[in-house]
Amino acid sequence: MTDPLQHRAASPFRSLLALACVAACVLVLGACTAPTQTEPQADPQPEPQAAQRSFKDYRNQTLARMRQARSFQHADTESELAWNGPREWRPARSGASAKAEKGILLVHGLGDSPWSFHDLGAAMAADGYLVRTVLLPGHGTRPADLLAVSAQQWRQLVHEQARALEDDVDGPVYLGGFSTGANLVLDHAYAHPSIAGLVLFSPGFKSMPFDWIAPVAARIRPWIVGPGDAARDQTPVRYLNVPTNGFAQFYHTSANARRLLLRTYDKPVFMAVAEHDSVLDTAYLLDVFQRRFTHPDSRMIWYGAAPRGLTDTRRIFVREDSLPAYRISQFSHMGLLFSPSNALYGEGGSLRICQNGQAERVTRACLQGEAVWYSDWGYREPGKVHARLTFNPYFDWQTSVLIGTFGAPARQVELRNR
Repeated sequence: MTDPLQHRAASPFRSLLALACVAACVLVLGACTAPTQTEPQADPQPEPQAAQRSFKDYRNQTLARMRQARSFQHADTESELAWNGPREWRPARSGASAKAEKGILLVHGLGDSPWSFHDLGAAMAADGYLVRTVLLPGHGTRPADLLAVSAQQWRQLVHEQARALEDDVDGPVYLGGFSTGANLVLDHAYAHPSIAGLVLFSPGFKSMPFDWIAPVAARIRPWIVGPGDAARDQTPVRYLNVPTNGFAQFYHTSANARRLLLRTYDKPVFMAVAEHDSVLDTAYLLDVFQRRFTHPDSRMIWYGAAPRGLTDTRRIFVREDSLPAYRISQFSHMGLLFSPSNALYGEGGSLRICQNGQAERVTRACLQGEAVWYSDWGYREPGKVHARLTFNPYFDWQTSVLIGTFGAPARQVELRNR
């Protein structure tokens, strides 16, 4: 284990709960009114400029900026840069100069980093993909760098590096994203039919009811919880504290995603969702998959009990998320992405997230090394200490379903019956 202070991680999205209080104050002051429309009416987004940088130049520039501006959490700064910086995995059968036959660009979520795809990147490269990750503006340095960032800057980067990847691949190019990153890749895919399909983990299309207040709150209160000790504000691979502007920009991406999802998307989509995700409206995500992602090869994995609204039993796989053998009570928003063998987030990983919406005495027991169970934020059960679930026991199977989504139909049937 690392320094216990580095374990006191709360999902940045949990701070959205505090926005309800800010919302009440704003409404009392008459600064805004709640929206009445049932669907977002966001204005069409302007097209980002054409790509101007190669991935190599982008990566080098990003690492140089991180070296100057990052609040490092470890003495081993080079490892920390590697964990947080943009990364590329080349397919084993592709030479250094040869073009790959297919590629995928992966985009992380709010407050997170490219470490989110450490395990998936290697697995997809082994299947022949040229895999790249990006670091969204405002990330990878210190939380205060999100104070002035905009969703348009995030869109610009995704557009730039998606175009660069298309230039470097001879065949199909896919986009993948986690949470906020899923909103961003959806935006690019709707606007660019050349994208062959999407990979979506815990997509942030719709979150808690008060997300609409974030843009107003950001003008009134820059931080929900002011920045303090660096070790309490971030870990070696993610921010623990996010300024209100970060949530405002997340809201813009999610409102835009819901506007786009009024129309169908007919390319193959892989989606993974945890029933008990404490951040997202998972019933909405299930409905979106069944009604909007219409390609017959699309696949969704639902971790939890069979949902009440499930009608598409051919394309949706349900897997139990209560796994006592792993001491797992339920799956989490972030845990879908990581293998049990992940060096930081796996079963024996060095980063245990103890700040998990429980009583202080329970959190303290977790920090002191007591045996824990795992869950999403806020789950409580008498007699058990729960840390955040940061790994997925189904990771290898999930990756096979993902790869099969864009592969042969015969393999789909085999995977469905396993």
